[in-house]
Amino acid sequence: MQTRTIPPTAVAGLRTAFTCVVAVLFAATAMASEPLQIQSQGSVIAGGTVQQQPGTFDPLAPTKPDGQSYHGDHVYAFYQVPVKARPLPIVMWHGAGQSSKSWETTADGREGFQNLFLRRRFTTYLIDQPRRGKAGRSMVESTLKPVADEQMWFNQFRIGLWPEYFRDSQFPKGEAALEQFFRSVTPNTGPYDIGVVSDGVVALLERTGPAILFTHSQAGGPGWMTAIKTPNVRAIVAFEPGSSFVFAKDDAPAPIPSAFDTVAPVVVSPEEFKALTRIPILVLYGDNIPEKPMRMPAQDSWRARLEMARAWRDAVNRQGGNVTLIHLPEIGIRGNSHFPFSDLNNVQIADLVSDFLQKQHLDGTSTEHHE
Repeated sequence: MQTRTIPPTAVAGLRTAFTCVVAVLFAATAMASEPLQIQSQGSVIAGGTVQQQPGTFDPLAPTKPDGQSYHGDHVYAFYQVPVKARPLPIVMWHGAGQSSKSWETTADGREGFQNLFLRRRFTTYLIDQPRRGKAGRSMVESTLKPVADEQMWFNQFRIGLWPEYFRDSQFPKGEAALEQFFRSVTPNTGPYDIGVVSDGVVALLERTGPAILFTHSQAGGPGWMTAIKTPNVRAIVAFEPGSSFVFAKDDAPAPIPSAFDTVAPVVVSPEEFKALTRIPILVLYGDNIPEKPMRMPAQDSWRARLEMARAWRDAVNRQGGNVTLIHLPEIGIRGNSHFPFSDLNNVQIADLVSDFLQKQHLDGTSTEHHE
């Protein structure tokens, strides 16, 4: 039997590569195990309206509405300020069927974007939009019904095609993680209203001052509207925006049909649209989005949304804007679901975002890279 001798240079190369891999894994683990240094934390409620019933309140008949008030349609935010915080905070805004939980601990117990960016010395505000989660006091009546829909969301969020995960999926696998994910889904307590939810975040930003806005999915549309309504939005990082792409009325594309629904533009005035050209915007989409129409509704819906997002990017940039759209597989990052910020490679995604913030001079320094 012949034996092969591995050249010393090859052995050294393998040893170096192994050492680098171990070093990266050790560094990530060490960072996650280090204590978080929090200067202060708390919560705040902002915006909303008040309904006042006519008449006089009678304490002997306390269940009658006469003379009583009702506060609702506000936004809730939990904030944490790290030691040596950077100047601009990050406001993290959940998508449809989700809450501030989206940005917290991942379904398999890893650190989410809340902690990852606190470690990078950003103050974080995790919000529940009006009529959702801890901001559930709706001004409009609604009926909540327990509708069985979890397998639909599994497909729609491109975790896989039920019951199978996509082969290269970055979504954490296993019954325990899936249980945690399904239990994180939460309903609207009133009708979804893009004006109401964006007004709530505008009110929050009046209290925080200038901030960076992270949006996910359904929050993409009201995120654009928030930037139109207030100059306190200094940048937007949009994860898979899924609806309400705003265009100037003289530059709106045709609706894009899919096997799930039709994605239509939202028209605003040219003056309103111009606000989106004044801030840097990063848009990220994950994997398993088809390039051409297909019959599978869950995947085809994201083909239409990505197509509309590209048209929107081009429309903003034609007016002198600064929109970068990254389809992650196109830069070699594969397997991401609808939740890149909580997938198994969320540290890699956080690094992409940090690089963007640093290049746009949004991290408080023009020379320091993310830590």
